[in-house]
Amino acid sequence: MLDAITPVILTYNEAPNLKRTLDQLGWAKQILIIDSFSQDATLEIANRYPQVRLLQRQFDTHARQWNYGLEQVDTEWVLSLDADYVLSEPLIQEMAQLSEKTPLDAFAIPFHYCVFGRPLRGTLLPPRVALFRKAVSTYIDDGHTQLLTVRGTTGALQAHIFHDDRKPLARWVWAQQRYVDLEVEKLQSTSWSDLSWGDRIRQTRVLGPLVILFYCLFLKQALLDGRAGWYYTFQRVFFEIWLSIKLIETDTQGGSLQASPPRLA
Repeated sequence: MLDAITPVILTYNEAPNLKRTLDQLGWAKQILIIDSFSQDATLEIANRYPQVRLLQRQFDTHARQWNYGLEQVDTEWVLSLDADYVLSEPLIQEMAQLSEKTPLDAFAIPFHYCVFGRPLRGTLLPPRVALFRKAVSTYIDDGHTQLLTVRGTTGALQAHIFHDDRKPLARWVWAQQRYVDLEVEKLQSTSWSDLSWGDRIRQTRVLGPLVILFYCLFLKQALLDGRAGWYYTFQRVFFEIWLSIKLIETDTQGGSLQASPPRLA
C-alpha cells in the first residue's frame, strides 16, 4: 500500500520541524511540499531529500492550499501532514499492511501531542482523517483550520502520529492572532443550531477558558505531565481567553453574532 500513497505537507517557515517529519517518510516514492514562500531554511531542508517535489503557492486559505496540493498528486492515496507531524514506526507498519483493495476510502489517525519533544498523556486533538483516496476527497475551510470532506466510508488506524511543534513561542503567538480572527468570523457566520457544543460554550464569552483549563489539567491528565503539561494547558487557555476578549470587543463595537445565546451576567 505504501507505493500508492503520496505524503503532502504544507509549509511556511518550518525549519525547526521539517527534518524530523521528512526523516520518517523515507518509504515514500514522492513527497509533495506546498510552500507559502518560506523565508527561513525550510526550502534548503526540503531540497536535501531526493523524493521531495517542492512547489510554492501564495497562501490564501488552508482549504485552497490543500486542494491545490491534491491536484498535483498522481497516486490514488494521499497522506496529509502538517510540517510538525512525525509518523510513528507502528503507523508506518500499519499503513504498509493495508490492502489497496480496501473498501474504505479514508482513515482517521490518532495523535500524541508533544511538548519539548515529550508526548503528553492526552490532548484536545481528536483523531484526524489524514489518509484518504484523492478522488473522493475535498477540503473546505472551517474557522482557523480546514475540514476534509470524504464522499465515501471512513475507518480508523490504531497507531499514531506525533504532533511535535518546535517553533519558537513568538511564532505560535503570531499565528494565534489570525486563528482567533478566523474563529470569530466563523462564530459570526454560523447559526446557533449549527454550532458544536464547544463553540456554543465559547459563545458565552466566559466559560470557554474555564472549561479548557479543567479539561486539560484533569480530564486529559496534563497535571501529571509536569512542566510540559502546564505549558500545553496555558497555551490552550491563552487562546480561549484571547477569543473571549475578541468576542466581547465585537459586542462593544456593535457587532452581533447570529442567534447568540443568552450570556452570563
